[in-house]
Amino acid sequence: MSAAAEPIMTEPTESMPVSVRGVSKWFKGVVAVSDVTFDIGPGVTAMLGPNGAGKSTLLRTICGLTGPDLGTVRLFGRDPRKDPSVLRHVGLVPQQEGTFPHMRAFDFVRLAAVLHGVHDPDAATRAALASVEMDPDDRRSVERYSKGMRQRVKLAQALVNGPSIIIADEPLNGLDPRQRVRLIDLFHSLGDEGRTVIVSSHVLDEVERFGSRVLVVAQGRLAAEGDFRAIRDLMDDRPHQIRVRTDRPAALAAALIGSEIAEGVRVTGPDSIETEVIDVGRFRTTIARAAADLDATLVEVAPLDDDLESVFRYLVGAPGPGGVR
Repeated sequence: MSAAAEPIMTEPTESMPVSVRGVSKWFKGVVAVSDVTFDIGPGVTAMLGPNGAGKSTLLRTICGLTGPDLGTVRLFGRDPRKDPSVLRHVGLVPQQEGTFPHMRAFDFVRLAAVLHGVHDPDAATRAALASVEMDPDDRRSVERYSKGMRQRVKLAQALVNGPSIIIADEPLNGLDPRQRVRLIDLFHSLGDEGRTVIVSSHVLDEVERFGSRVLVVAQGRLAAEGDFRAIRDLMDDRPHQIRVRTDRPAALAAALIGSEIAEGVRVTGPDSIETEVIDVGRFRTTIARAAADLDATLVEVAPLDDDLESVFRYLVGAPGPGGVR
Protein backbone atom coordinates (compact mmCIF):
# COMPACT_ATOMS: atom_id res chain seq x y z
CA MET A 1 0.00 0.00 0.00
CA SER A 2 1.37 3.39 -0.96
CA ALA A 3 0.95 6.75 0.69
CA ALA A 4 -2.56 8.15 0.50
CA ALA A 5 -1.60 11.74 -0.22
CA GLU A 6 -3.14 13.29 -3.30
CA PRO A 7 -1.04 15.07 -5.94
CA ILE A 8 -1.43 18.83 -5.64
CA MET A 9 -1.62 19.59 -9.35
CA THR A 10 -3.24 18.12 -12.42
CA GLU A 11 -1.39 15.10 -13.80
CA PRO A 12 0.93 16.11 -16.66
CA THR A 13 -0.34 15.10 -20.06
CA GLU A 14 3.01 14.22 -21.66
CA SER A 15 3.19 10.46 -22.23
CA MET A 16 6.82 9.84 -21.24
CA PRO A 17 7.57 10.56 -17.56
CA VAL A 18 11.39 10.54 -17.92
CA SER A 19 13.36 11.24 -21.09
CA VAL A 20 17.16 11.56 -21.10
CA ARG A 21 18.92 12.51 -24.34
CA GLY A 22 22.69 12.57 -24.87
CA VAL A 23 23.41 13.56 -21.28
CA SER A 24 27.02 14.07 -20.21
CA LYS A 25 28.25 15.42 -16.91
CA TRP A 26 31.76 16.05 -15.67
CA PHE A 27 33.37 17.42 -12.50
CA LYS A 28 36.74 19.20 -12.67
CA GLY A 29 37.67 17.40 -15.85
CA VAL A 30 36.48 13.96 -14.66
CA VAL A 31 33.67 12.51 -16.77
CA ALA A 32 30.95 11.12 -14.49
CA VAL A 33 28.30 10.49 -17.17
CA SER A 34 28.98 10.20 -20.89
CA ASP A 35 26.38 10.53 -23.68
CA VAL A 36 23.54 8.65 -21.97
CA THR A 37 20.14 8.31 -23.62
CA PHE A 38 17.05 6.45 -22.36
CA ASP A 39 13.32 6.78 -21.67
CA ILE A 40 11.56 5.49 -18.58
CA GLY A 41 7.83 4.93 -18.38
CA PRO A 42 5.45 3.78 -15.65
CA GLY A 43 6.41 0.75 -13.57
CA VAL A 44 9.61 -0.19 -11.78
CA THR A 45 12.97 0.31 -13.49
CA ALA A 46 16.19 -0.76 -11.79
CA MET A 47 19.42 1.13 -12.44
CA LEU A 48 22.30 -1.29 -11.90
CA GLY A 49 25.99 -0.52 -11.73
CA PRO A 50 29.02 -0.78 -9.46
CA ASN A 51 29.78 1.98 -7.00
CA GLY A 52 31.23 4.95 -8.86
CA ALA A 53 29.56 4.00 -12.15
CA GLY A 54 27.63 7.29 -12.37
CA LYS A 55 24.22 6.15 -11.09
CA SER A 56 23.85 8.85 -8.44
CA THR A 57 24.96 11.57 -10.84
CA LEU A 58 22.35 10.41 -13.36
CA LEU A 59 19.61 10.40 -10.73
CA ARG A 60 20.58 13.86 -9.48
CA THR A 61 20.48 15.10 -13.06
CA ILE A 62 17.03 13.61 -13.62
CA CYS A 63 15.79 15.37 -10.46
CA GLY A 64 17.21 18.70 -11.57
CA LEU A 65 19.61 18.88 -8.61
CA THR A 66 22.44 19.28 -11.09
CA GLY A 67 22.28 20.25 -14.74
CA PRO A 68 23.82 18.24 -17.57
CA ASP A 69 26.87 19.73 -19.25
CA LEU A 70 25.57 18.30 -22.52
CA GLY A 71 22.22 16.86 -23.49
CA THR A 72 18.72 17.25 -22.12
CA VAL A 73 16.53 15.85 -19.35
CA ARG A 74 12.76 16.06 -19.53
CA LEU A 75 10.12 15.09 -16.99
CA PHE A 76 6.74 14.87 -18.68
CA GLY A 77 8.28 16.93 -21.48
CA ARG A 78 9.52 19.70 -19.16
CA ASP A 79 13.02 20.72 -18.11
CA PRO A 80 13.29 20.32 -14.31
CA ARG A 81 15.97 23.02 -14.15
CA LYS A 82 13.93 25.61 -16.03
CA ASP A 83 10.47 24.55 -14.87
CA PRO A 84 10.84 23.42 -11.25
CA SER A 85 7.06 23.18 -10.85
CA VAL A 86 7.29 19.73 -12.45
CA LEU A 87 9.26 18.59 -9.39
CA ARG A 88 5.98 18.60 -7.47
CA HIS A 89 5.46 15.26 -9.18
CA VAL A 90 8.82 13.86 -8.03
CA GLY A 91 9.72 12.05 -4.82
CA LEU A 92 13.44 11.59 -4.12
CA VAL A 93 15.11 9.14 -1.76
CA PRO A 94 18.76 10.28 -1.72
CA GLN A 95 21.64 7.95 -1.01
CA GLN A 96 22.93 10.38 1.62
CA GLU A 97 21.30 10.53 5.04
CA GLY A 98 19.10 13.46 3.99
CA THR A 99 17.21 13.80 7.30
CA PHE A 100 17.23 16.42 10.06
CA PRO A 101 18.56 14.31 12.95
CA HIS A 102 17.00 16.29 15.81
CA MET A 103 13.47 16.12 14.37
CA ARG A 104 10.88 13.43 14.94
CA ALA A 105 10.03 11.31 11.90
CA PHE A 106 6.50 12.77 11.86
CA ASP A 107 7.77 16.35 11.89
CA PHE A 108 10.36 15.66 9.19
CA VAL A 109 7.89 14.01 6.82
CA ARG A 110 5.23 16.63 7.58
CA LEU A 111 7.71 19.38 6.67
CA ALA A 112 8.08 17.77 3.24
CA ALA A 113 4.29 17.67 2.91
CA VAL A 114 3.99 21.36 3.79
CA LEU A 115 6.75 22.36 1.38
CA HIS A 116 4.95 20.47 -1.38
CA GLY A 117 1.66 22.20 -0.53
CA VAL A 118 -0.19 18.99 0.33
CA HIS A 119 -3.80 19.78 1.28
CA ASP A 120 -3.86 17.83 4.58
CA PRO A 121 -0.22 17.44 5.66
CA ASP A 122 -1.03 15.61 8.91
CA ALA A 123 -3.10 12.91 7.20
CA ALA A 124 -0.61 12.60 4.36
CA THR A 125 2.26 12.23 6.82
CA ARG A 126 0.53 9.49 8.76
CA ALA A 127 -0.29 7.62 5.57
CA ALA A 128 3.26 7.91 4.23
CA LEU A 129 4.81 6.67 7.50
CA ALA A 130 2.32 3.84 7.71
CA SER A 131 3.19 2.73 4.16
CA VAL A 132 6.79 2.12 5.26
CA GLU A 133 5.74 0.57 8.60
CA MET A 134 6.85 3.47 10.80
CA ASP A 135 4.93 4.72 13.85
CA PRO A 136 3.81 8.34 13.29
CA ASP A 137 3.46 8.80 17.07
CA ASP A 138 7.03 7.77 17.89
CA ARG A 139 8.46 10.56 20.06
CA ARG A 140 12.13 9.73 19.39
CA SER A 141 14.26 11.95 17.19
CA VAL A 142 15.51 10.55 13.90
CA GLU A 143 19.11 10.49 15.16
CA ARG A 144 18.12 7.68 17.55
CA TYR A 145 16.88 5.49 14.70
CA SER A 146 18.78 2.64 13.10
CA LYS A 147 20.08 2.99 9.55
CA GLY A 148 17.16 0.95 8.22
CA MET A 149 14.61 3.09 10.05
CA ARG A 150 16.15 6.28 8.67
CA GLN A 151 15.98 4.79 5.17
CA ARG A 152 12.26 4.22 5.62
CA VAL A 153 11.75 7.76 6.89
CA LYS A 154 13.47 9.08 3.75
CA LEU A 155 11.13 6.98 1.63
CA ALA A 156 8.10 8.26 3.55
CA GLN A 157 9.03 11.89 2.84
CA ALA A 158 9.45 11.00 -0.84
CA LEU A 159 5.92 9.56 -0.95
CA VAL A 160 4.09 12.16 1.13
CA ASN A 161 3.09 14.33 -1.85
CA GLY A 162 1.73 11.43 -3.92
CA PRO A 163 4.41 11.75 -6.63
CA SER A 164 4.10 10.36 -10.14
CA ILE A 165 7.88 9.75 -10.30
CA ILE A 166 9.75 8.13 -7.40
CA ILE A 167 13.55 8.08 -7.57
CA ALA A 168 15.33 6.00 -4.92
CA ASP A 169 19.13 5.85 -4.76
CA GLU A 170 20.29 2.63 -3.03
CA PRO A 171 17.17 2.64 -0.80
CA LEU A 172 17.69 -0.85 0.66
CA ASN A 173 21.07 -0.15 2.26
CA GLY A 174 20.94 -0.86 5.99
CA LEU A 175 17.61 -2.70 5.92
CA ASP A 176 17.13 -6.15 7.42
CA PRO A 177 15.85 -8.96 5.14
CA ARG A 178 12.20 -8.55 6.15
CA GLN A 179 12.30 -4.79 5.58
CA ARG A 180 13.92 -5.33 2.18
CA VAL A 181 11.12 -7.64 1.11
CA ARG A 182 8.52 -5.17 2.39
CA LEU A 183 10.00 -2.22 0.52
CA ILE A 184 10.47 -4.20 -2.70
CA ASP A 185 6.77 -5.09 -2.48
CA LEU A 186 5.97 -1.40 -1.90
CA PHE A 187 7.95 -0.36 -4.98
CA HIS A 188 6.08 -2.93 -7.06
CA SER A 189 2.79 -1.64 -5.66
CA LEU A 190 3.70 1.90 -6.64
CA GLY A 191 4.62 0.74 -10.14
CA ASP A 192 1.35 -1.18 -10.45
CA GLU A 193 -0.48 2.07 -9.65
CA GLY A 194 1.03 3.56 -12.81
CA ARG A 195 3.78 5.54 -11.15
CA THR A 196 7.31 5.68 -12.54
CA VAL A 197 9.70 4.13 -10.01
CA ILE A 198 13.47 4.27 -10.56
CA VAL A 199 15.54 2.34 -8.04
CA SER A 200 19.34 2.18 -8.15
CA SER A 201 21.38 -0.65 -6.69
CA HIS A 202 24.74 -2.37 -7.02
CA VAL A 203 23.42 -5.65 -5.54
CA LEU A 204 22.36 -8.12 -8.21
CA ASP A 205 19.80 -10.16 -6.31
CA GLU A 206 18.00 -6.94 -5.31
CA VAL A 207 17.77 -5.83 -8.92
CA GLU A 208 16.36 -9.19 -10.01
CA ARG A 209 13.56 -8.79 -7.47
CA PHE A 210 12.76 -5.26 -8.63
CA GLY A 211 11.76 -6.59 -12.05
CA SER A 212 13.00 -7.29 -15.54
CA ARG A 213 13.43 -3.68 -16.72
CA VAL A 214 17.08 -2.83 -16.11
CA LEU A 215 19.42 0.03 -17.03
CA VAL A 216 23.04 -1.13 -16.70
CA VAL A 217 25.46 1.74 -16.06
CA ALA A 218 29.22 1.23 -16.24
CA GLN A 219 31.96 3.86 -16.23
CA GLY A 220 29.43 6.62 -16.81
CA ARG A 221 27.90 5.01 -19.87
CA LEU A 222 24.70 3.12 -20.49
CA ALA A 223 25.98 -0.40 -21.16
CA ALA A 224 22.56 -1.98 -21.83
CA GLU A 225 18.86 -1.57 -21.14
CA GLY A 226 15.75 -3.73 -21.17
CA ASP A 227 14.94 -7.20 -19.91
CA PHE A 228 18.24 -8.76 -18.86
CA ARG A 229 17.33 -12.08 -20.52
CA ALA A 230 16.72 -10.27 -23.80
CA ILE A 231 20.05 -8.47 -23.33
CA ARG A 232 21.74 -11.85 -22.95
CA ASP A 233 20.12 -13.16 -26.14
CA LEU A 234 21.52 -10.20 -28.09
CA MET A 235 25.10 -10.98 -27.05
CA ASP A 236 26.04 -12.88 -30.19
CA ASP A 237 29.75 -12.69 -29.34
CA ARG A 238 29.23 -14.53 -26.04
CA PRO A 239 28.71 -18.31 -26.32
CA HIS A 240 25.80 -19.59 -24.22
CA GLN A 241 26.78 -21.94 -21.41
CA ILE A 242 24.47 -24.94 -21.10
CA ARG A 243 24.35 -27.86 -18.70
CA VAL A 244 23.08 -31.23 -19.89
CA ARG A 245 22.22 -34.02 -17.47
CA THR A 246 22.07 -37.51 -18.95
CA ASP A 247 22.70 -41.15 -18.11
CA ARG A 248 25.46 -41.31 -20.77
CA PRO A 249 27.51 -38.12 -20.35
CA ALA A 250 30.77 -39.33 -21.96
CA ALA A 251 29.07 -40.68 -25.09
CA LEU A 252 26.90 -37.59 -25.48
CA ALA A 253 29.92 -35.30 -25.01
CA ALA A 254 31.76 -37.16 -27.78
CA ALA A 255 28.76 -36.82 -30.08
CA LEU A 256 28.58 -33.05 -29.44
CA ILE A 257 32.26 -32.62 -30.21
CA GLY A 258 31.80 -34.50 -33.45
CA SER A 259 28.78 -32.39 -34.44
CA GLU A 260 30.78 -29.11 -34.30
CA ILE A 261 27.77 -27.37 -32.79
CA ALA A 262 29.55 -26.97 -29.46
CA GLU A 263 32.60 -24.75 -28.96
CA GLY A 264 33.65 -26.64 -25.85
CA VAL A 265 32.36 -29.68 -23.99
CA ARG A 266 33.27 -30.83 -20.47
CA VAL A 267 32.09 -33.83 -18.50
CA THR A 268 31.47 -32.30 -15.07
CA GLY A 269 29.97 -35.24 -13.17
CA PRO A 270 28.69 -38.78 -13.37
CA ASP A 271 25.50 -37.56 -15.03
CA SER A 272 26.32 -34.11 -16.39
CA ILE A 273 28.20 -32.21 -19.07
CA GLU A 274 28.63 -28.49 -19.70
CA THR A 275 29.03 -26.94 -23.12
CA GLU A 276 29.32 -23.58 -24.86
CA VAL A 277 27.24 -22.91 -27.98
CA ILE A 278 26.39 -19.96 -30.20
CA ASP A 279 23.16 -21.20 -31.79
CA VAL A 280 20.96 -22.38 -28.92
CA GLY A 281 18.07 -23.44 -31.16
CA ARG A 282 20.28 -25.62 -33.33
CA PHE A 283 21.95 -27.05 -30.22
CA ARG A 284 18.63 -28.22 -28.76
CA THR A 285 17.80 -30.03 -32.01
CA THR A 286 21.25 -31.57 -32.18
CA ILE A 287 21.29 -32.76 -28.55
CA ALA A 288 17.87 -34.36 -28.89
CA ARG A 289 18.91 -36.20 -32.07
CA ALA A 290 22.22 -37.31 -30.56
CA ALA A 291 20.51 -38.62 -27.43
CA ALA A 292 18.05 -40.62 -29.52
CA ASP A 293 20.86 -42.12 -31.63
CA LEU A 294 22.77 -43.13 -28.49
CA ASP A 295 19.67 -44.35 -26.65
CA ALA A 296 20.59 -41.85 -23.92
CA THR A 297 18.10 -40.28 -21.54
CA LEU A 298 18.07 -36.49 -21.32
CA VAL A 299 17.24 -35.47 -17.75
CA GLU A 300 17.90 -31.73 -18.10
CA VAL A 301 19.04 -29.15 -20.66
CA ALA A 302 19.45 -25.87 -18.78
CA PRO A 303 21.22 -22.54 -19.44
CA LEU A 304 23.88 -21.53 -16.92
CA ASP A 305 24.34 -17.89 -17.89
CA ASP A 306 20.96 -16.27 -18.54
CA ASP A 307 20.74 -14.80 -15.03
CA LEU A 308 21.36 -11.14 -14.24
CA GLU A 309 24.72 -11.84 -12.59
CA SER A 310 26.12 -13.42 -15.76
CA VAL A 311 24.74 -10.65 -17.96
CA PHE A 312 26.28 -8.04 -15.68
CA ARG A 313 29.68 -9.76 -15.72
CA TYR A 314 29.60 -9.91 -19.52
CA LEU A 315 28.75 -6.20 -19.75
CA VAL A 316 31.13 -4.71 -17.21
CA GLY A 317 33.49 -7.49 -16.17
CA ALA A 318 32.23 -7.58 -12.59
CA PRO A 319 33.77 -10.34 -10.47
CA GLY A 320 32.24 -12.42 -7.75
CA PRO A 321 28.77 -13.82 -6.99
CA GLY A 322 25.77 -12.00 -5.58
CA GLY A 323 26.79 -8.38 -5.90
CA VAL A 324 29.36 -5.83 -6.95
CA ARG A 325 30.97 -4.16 -3.98
